[in-house]
Amino acid sequence: MTKNRLFIITLALSIILGSCSEYNKILKSNDYELKYTKAVEYYNEGEYYKSLPLFEELMSFFRMTDKGEDVYYYYAQNQYALKEYYMAAYYFKRFAKSYPNSPRAQECAFLGAICKKELSPDYNLDQSETYAAIDEFQLFMDRYPNSNLVDSCNSEIRVLRAKLEKKSYENGKLFYRMEKYRSAVIAFNSTLQTYPDTDYKEEILFLIVKSNYLFANNSIESKKMERYEETIKSYHKFVDSFGSSKWIKQAENYYNSSVKELAKIKNNPVSNG
Repeated sequence: MTKNRLFIITLALSIILGSCSEYNKILKSNDYELKYTKAVEYYNEGEYYKSLPLFEELMSFFRMTDKGEDVYYYYAQNQYALKEYYMAAYYFKRFAKSYPNSPRAQECAFLGAICKKELSPDYNLDQSETYAAIDEFQLFMDRYPNSNLVDSCNSEIRVLRAKLEKKSYENGKLFYRMEKYRSAVIAFNSTLQTYPDTDYKEEILFLIVKSNYLFANNSIESKKMERYEETIKSYHKFVDSFGSSKWIKQAENYYNSSVKELAKIKNNPVSNG
């Protein structure tokens, strides 16, 4: 190892050790004004793991003072910067409640909703956090209807609702793949009812036709008539909405087959009884 390299490494270690020593002194200090100054300094420099313990201690010390609001705000922002979204959401919400007249209250209420959005998982997982995030954005808009953040709230809600929409659609597809055709139809109809303008509407209406047909085809004789009739109804609904669909030929096959099966049943009422 060259002398220059050894010198650089030694210097770097000295700086690191000196920095740690200085930080430990600040942590142990009873000078709370110094702690506040250094906490803000660390925060502004992006050293969030250093600033957090200081702000946490300062919250109690400055609670009933003029600095209480500032410390609380920094603490919530510090949690957010560290992506501790559960904690950040809690403290942002409490800030807005504790300091309703603060110029920061609106920002914190919005960031609390953003934290909830960050906690929203992929569509295939439980969506409780997604619903909670939508509620928080809606609550923000109710509380601050004239805010310039209302458009952002609506945009975030659209993203969250799209996730719920996809989950609903995929639930129907799951039943379909499992060959639980009646459950698939119920799930698909629920999606259409909840999201009437869904981008999946064309495929859903086609899969309802197909699921109805397959359900009818695998039913006991006494149930086939009403289920083929249901297939025909769903076919007409599909055609009325998407007459030029890429699935139209397949849908016609299910329709024609259903008409033929119905004719057989009507011409042989004994088997239907």
